[in-house]
Amino acid sequence: MLGIAAAVLFFIAFLINAADISTNDVFTSSNIMLIGLALLALHIAGIGNRWSGPSRRR
Repeated sequence: MLGIAAAVLFFIAFLINAADISTNDVFTSSNIMLIGLALLALHIAGIGNRWSGPSRRR
C-alpha cells in the first residue's frame, strides 16, 4: 500500500515539474519526491505491507 502511495506521489511530482506549475514552498516537486522516497523506504522495510484483518487459522 505504501508503494502505491509512493508511486502516486512520484507521478504528482513529475507533473508539477514537467508542467512547470508554480506552487508554494511546501509543495515543490522535490519535497513531494522526498515524501515518496520516504514511503518507498517504509514499504521496502516491510512496514504497512500486510493486512491486519482477523486470521482464520485453526
